[in-house]
Amino acid sequence: MASDPPFILAIDQGTTSTRAILFDSAGASIASHAIELRQIYPDNGWVEHDANEIWQATLSCCRVALKGVAPADVAAIGITNQRETTVLWDRRTGQPLYNAIVWQDRRTAERCRVLKAQGHEPEIAKRTGLLLDPYFSATKAQWLLDHLPDAPARAERGELALGTIDSWLIYKLTGGRVHATDVTNASRTLLLNLRELKWDETLLKLFQIPRAILPDVRDSAGDFGETDKELFGAPVPIMGVAGDQQAAAFGQACFTPGDVKSTYGTGCFALVNTGSGVPVSNNRLLSTAAYRAAGKTAYAIEGSIFVAGAVVQWLRDAVGLIRESHQIEALARTAKSADGLYFVPAFTGLGAPYWDPDARGAILGLTRDMGVAEIARAALDAVCFQTRDLLEAMAADMRAAGLGAPKALKVDGGMVRNDWFCQRLADLTGLAVERPRITETTALGAAYLAGLAAGVFSGLDDISRAWSLDRRFDPVLPVPARDLAYEGWMKAVARIRTND
Repeated sequence: MASDPPFILAIDQGTTSTRAILFDSAGASIASHAIELRQIYPDNGWVEHDANEIWQATLSCCRVALKGVAPADVAAIGITNQRETTVLWDRRTGQPLYNAIVWQDRRTAERCRVLKAQGHEPEIAKRTGLLLDPYFSATKAQWLLDHLPDAPARAERGELALGTIDSWLIYKLTGGRVHATDVTNASRTLLLNLRELKWDETLLKLFQIPRAILPDVRDSAGDFGETDKELFGAPVPIMGVAGDQQAAAFGQACFTPGDVKSTYGTGCFALVNTGSGVPVSNNRLLSTAAYRAAGKTAYAIEGSIFVAGAVVQWLRDAVGLIRESHQIEALARTAKSADGLYFVPAFTGLGAPYWDPDARGAILGLTRDMGVAEIARAALDAVCFQTRDLLEAMAADMRAAGLGAPKALKVDGGMVRNDWFCQRLADLTGLAVERPRITETTALGAAYLAGLAAGVFSGLDDISRAWSLDRRFDPVLPVPARDLAYEGWMKAVARIRTND
């Protein structure tokens, strides 16, 4: 492992906050700064961010994290980001034409229904590994072009640029010189041919997206240009880019086929490495690029839950059950058994494996003797049950691919600092839960990718040796009790589904 220059700067632009972390060559955090991100809800099911606010927060976080550090001592910058969130901007001025449309946004549900009714989903799934859902970028991009004055004509002339958040930040960091993305973010757009790793002309035509506005598709570990020298005092190379869930898997050293990780942030995302072949899910999960480095691609199967940590935020901000997010652990510990109480947090629909954009949340099974503690526990249980939904589907796909069922679940993200939650997750899924010493693995994965391209790390084995276990949580709940609880969950979900 090299150590000169000694630092890597990771930008972690998430759904609820923007963070910059300065890592040393051993993967230890040296400095960090975060800024909370404002959420914009213009209409029912609509979710937006101010792209300029994201950029300014990113710049501020980087400058704070780099305070006292010479740019020459930073080997590279790595970027990881909320995926699918879509920005359209003016190439010349660098100004967005509209707010960023966030991955959670459901405004294009009707467009997806029309495309499904026309029979397009099987071909889209074959080409992209994805399903037709408002979650992904293509229908968001189409909405932007359809609803902004002169946008289609300007797009055809190449005056506009379209991208996910990584592309937006690369464009701004390089002073507009580079418009690029990596294979992991591109694979979440519904526009990338997953086998060829190129923009698919058939899909561009279907969604009416001009090729001229799209970014170049590059390796996750590779050259994305240099930052404008005015930003940090001297240029710094950008050498690693990956969507947040793929970056988390990289930070968790999930390099072997069959390795599974689950990240608990605003949403929850479980991902299993399937190796060099493009996987096929027969259980309503997604095929995606895991990473591409040194010209070699690893693929993955992924399951997505739209609401995980967001349910804790809802209990804090909308309902006032807790004042601080961390208080939910102590509250849940005091709950009575409350058998039959289920909280289905389908605030913006249901993700995998249901893919029901019109489902809405519900609390079912309330009785007079239940209170805030029981509701808090049911909210955390919902995240565990949704994880089991994903793992059940994932296990079936893994067996079909000859990988066997998951043996353990590597976890990361803000929620896993909660010991009660980690134990409950093990009990309700039946899998051992492994929490690493560094739980900010999304930023760490971006740093590893950048360090790999910059020569700070000699290879994947070098990174694997840096992973270390903090604590393992083994399931203790008897299997009959676990399965009975899960049966109740499935009945609760069936009550709120609209697409059975």
